[in-house]
Amino acid sequence: MKRYTLFFIALFLMGNSTKAQQSQTEQSTKPYSIIIKGGHVIDPKNNIDGIMDIAITSAQGNQTARNTIPVTEGKIALVARNIDANLGLKVINAKGMYVTPGLIDLHVHVFSGTNLKQQYMNGPSSVWPDGFTFRSGVTTVGDAGSAGWRSFPEFKKNIIDKSQTRILVFLNIVGDGMGEYQQNVNDMDPNMAAEIAIANKKDVVGFKSAHFGGNPFIPLDSAVKAGNIANMPVMLDLTYPSKPPISSVEDLFMKHLRPGDIFTHMYRLTFPFFYDNDKVSSLAFAAQKRGILFDIGHGGNGFTFARAIPSVKQGFLPYSISTDLHIASMNAGMKDMTNIISKFLNMGLPLQDVILRSTWNPAKEIKREELGNLSVGSVADIAIFTLRKGNFGFIDSHNYLLKGTKRLEAELTIRAGKIVWDLNGLAGRTDKESTVLSIK
Repeated sequence: MKRYTLFFIALFLMGNSTKAQQSQTEQSTKPYSIIIKGGHVIDPKNNIDGIMDIAITSAQGNQTARNTIPVTEGKIALVARNIDANLGLKVINAKGMYVTPGLIDLHVHVFSGTNLKQQYMNGPSSVWPDGFTFRSGVTTVGDAGSAGWRSFPEFKKNIIDKSQTRILVFLNIVGDGMGEYQQNVNDMDPNMAAEIAIANKKDVVGFKSAHFGGNPFIPLDSAVKAGNIANMPVMLDLTYPSKPPISSVEDLFMKHLRPGDIFTHMYRLTFPFFYDNDKVSSLAFAAQKRGILFDIGHGGNGFTFARAIPSVKQGFLPYSISTDLHIASMNAGMKDMTNIISKFLNMGLPLQDVILRSTWNPAKEIKREELGNLSVGSVADIAIFTLRKGNFGFIDSHNYLLKGTKRLEAELTIRAGKIVWDLNGLAGRTDKESTVLSIK
């Protein structure tokens, strides 16, 4: 009996070894790790808007397959009308779906921790990114001022370097970051902020001036000085009305902010200087023309349909769409990027337009033009969406309702060539060794 047992164990091991060898041989002969077939590709940078296939490079495969350029694992290898499915280790059928670059959410708070006083800087109001990004097609986020130049090393060690989500940072001009010390003028050091930013160019993309209860020119001018030294943009989160009041709103947008700087929470209800009743003011359009980049920053108090609907109709549109993700906003009217995009679809913007403002525009905004596109050789950050039709409801930061007929849903997300979110098993195994169940 013992002899027969050993015989069957040997057969089992030989079978597994043969299968492993076959798998290795297959990997070495197939140039692509993943092929996405038949999806409607929207890639604003490359002016692609139609049915295309996308191939992602394989670690072991032939990196110089026909019609491709030499690239490494986890990169876009080919975008074409028809790519042979036999060349991919895994084939994803995206027929009837939309395929886009991975979304870039430039206003989030992900410096999560247990410091109750600091809230967003190593505090409980921030969230761990990977649990909330991929499920909405987001592959890159910009943390908007949670950490300052003093607290950045802790942020990098504990969160940035441990996350699959690509985390880029707007350094708070306050050294300790966003929390109990953010009113401390003496801790606003543009030279130190710029020094840390320049030393960490891989991670830092700009500076943040936010939540200041006094004259906003004080932290803003300090952040702009840091931006001039480091050649990076500033994001302004304006507390309004300010105490004391702003001496000149026009000066804020036409003199203190620079072209390329970012003004977030653009549709906040407490920004009357952009509106004359429901008419968008000339100042808003003048600021846009000057090059100020307006960002959504939905959050818990930054987005109202009362401002957004007339603005969209009159052409006062965001340069970038962002969530202001934190522990409260994700469970209220904001929810996630797909929910915000769906709001704009139901306010009349075409899908191609909102994808532009969620991918290529934010990449340019932070001078990271290697991101937000599906160019051959770029990192394979990809999102696949279904556009649902039905009866849906959307609420703003003040719980007002907009009824709509469209909702975007993230089906699958790929980060650096790896599948990190798969809602309905598009990439699930269907080979003979796996079990595929169908309940009738």
